[in-house]
Order: sequence, then structure tokens, then C-alpha cells
Amino acid sequence: MIKDLDFWKSKKVFLTGHTGFKGSWLSLWLIKLLKTKLTGYALKPPTKPSLFETINIRSEMNSIIGDVRNLSFLKKSIIEARPDIIIHMAAQPLVYYSYSNPVKTYETNVMGTVNLLEAARNCKTVRAILIITSDKCYENKEVDWGYREEDSMGGFDPYSSSKGCVELVCSAYRNSYFNVNKYEKHGVALATARAGNVIGGGDWAEYRLIPDFIRAIEKNEKFIIRNPKAIRPWQHILDLTNGYLMLCRKLYEEGKKFSESFNFGPNNKHFKNVQWIAEYLVKTWGNNTYYEINENYEFFHEAHFLKLDSTKAYNKLNWKPRLNLSMALDKICAWHKAQIAKEDMNKYCTTEIKNYIFL
Repeated sequence: MIKDLDFWKSKKVFLTGHTGFKGSWLSLWLIKLLKTKLTGYALKPPTKPSLFETINIRSEMNSIIGDVRNLSFLKKSIIEARPDIIIHMAAQPLVYYSYSNPVKTYETNVMGTVNLLEAARNCKTVRAILIITSDKCYENKEVDWGYREEDSMGGFDPYSSSKGCVELVCSAYRNSYFNVNKYEKHGVALATARAGNVIGGGDWAEYRLIPDFIRAIEKNEKFIIRNPKAIRPWQHILDLTNGYLMLCRKLYEEGKKFSESFNFGPNNKHFKNVQWIAEYLVKTWGNNTYYEINENYEFFHEAHFLKLDSTKAYNKLNWKPRLNLSMALDKICAWHKAQIAKEDMNKYCTTEIKNYIFL
């Protein structure tokens, strides 16, 4: 990890989706710890409050407000930034939203990725491209083993389907324009990263379990859960961000060997259902908090069991999650209690990242 600091210093990174929850954590890590020259490209923060505004990092980077559906502006922004590395996080990230807004979901997730790749292949400085997709890209058959990178793409709902489409788009661009057999000629490595349910402090998205809990706490309302037996690959944002950064470095330095897809999921023993999470949060937060189950609340299809096999990331990247689920939930409760107490959350998050690096 110490060596990574030397690698990243002064690297030019172009990050889409920097105003979102995951993008804000990654931006802070890239700016504060790795000393990169960061350009972010995204819509305005998607929630109020938002992590991006809470940690107040706009002035520490080149922050561009733009839509990935706008090819000409995206291309102009990338060419002007002259990045060494591109990380594409911008997306419509919610299953429930995709049911009522399927066109925007496909336009943003699929054509937004096409636009990003088109812009990238017209920028001569780019060496590595990482596209962030989702565990929901797989054709989910509700099996009790983890999906591997070679399993078929699918998606029941528009969001999940769009992520499967993104994987196919990336495969086509890799074969057509960034082919590993011609790497010496074009010098660009392209990979995709598939992760599960990412959790951490500062997520206020709607219809997500932990943000729903935080909202209930803040409003002194009941914490209501749906699908109590649904099992997800829960993982802390710091573990996932670490994996993304490790893969980006490998793409830059050894692109040919790493231009492929990677799963990033938790250890098997950390797959827990929604009700287990709810019970742990209530116990950890204290102050007489409680939850209720609404079994009839499910107004759209959701997977009941979804699991990733991250063997490739373990073996090829030497990546593994450091935070078990209990540690992750403890961190989230502590983060939001600090935020409610009006602590300096930029400093708080920076300290969390430092502590994680030297864990």
C-alpha cells in the first residue's frame, strides 16, 4: 500500500460520477491520500444531504458538472483533462427507479458508457480504463453459489439489464479497439469491476436499507424493512475502493494481463439477510430504535439471493476484504453519529481512509 502512494502521486485521473456516494469516497482517497490530479465529471449531487457536499471537496479538484449522455461535452472534457487513468462510475444506480424510468436508465448506463469509451479512444494520453458495473449484471438464477466472471449476463429489471448491456459494450470495445493482442500498438487496458451492495457512511440514496435506517433515525420514524430474508453481498466502501485502485494500477502497469472483468465481493461468511442487518443496526445504534417488517411492501421484483465469487480478484490482484460485516456496520453508525454531531466530515473520512490503509 505504501508503494501505491508513489505510483499515484501526480497521476491525472478522470472520474465520472464523482458527486455520488461511491465517487465522493474515491475522490477523497485520490485527492487526500494519493495526491492525484483529479478531474470529476458528473451531474449535481443526487441527494440532499449528499456526501460530496458534506465533505466539501469541490475546491480540491477540477469538478465538472456534465451528463455522460452528452458525447461532445464529455469528449471535450476528457481531451482537455489529458488523463492517464479513467474510472467510470456515473450511472443511474437504482433498481426501483429503473422501473418507472427505463429509457433514462438505458440512456445513462448503456449509452453513457458508449460515450465514455468513444471519448477515451480519442484521447491519446489514456493508458487505463476501469468501468464500474454491478453484481446485478449476471443472469440471476437464485443459486446458492457465487457467480463467476465467465457466467452469462442477464437482468430481470431495466437497471440490472442495463448493467449486463454495459458489460457487453465493454467486451465489444475491448475486442474492437483495445484488443489485448494489439496492446503494444494502442497501449490501453480496459477492465470492468462488478461489486455487490456497497455500504458506508454518507449514503442517503432512496430505497436502500441502511440509508432508510439513517433517515428513520433522523426523522424519529419507524424503520420499515422489505424482503427480510433477501441475501446480498454487503461490503464496505473502503474495501471496494481499495480493490478499484489496485486494479487501476495493474491496468496501467501490466494492462495486457488485467484487461478483463473482476468481481469484488465479501467473504462467504459475511453474506447476511436484510433482517440480520436491521437487527444489528438497531442494537448498535441504541437509543430505543426498532424496526418493523412490511412483507407486502414489495412493489417491484427484487432478487432474493445474490452472491459473487471473487476468486479471480484474490488470486490475480491479491485483493481481499479487510472489514467484516460487523466492522462495516459499526463504522457506518459511528460515521453518522459524528455527522449528526457536526464534526468535520472531510477530516473524519480522511482519517478513516488512513486507518484503513495501515490496518
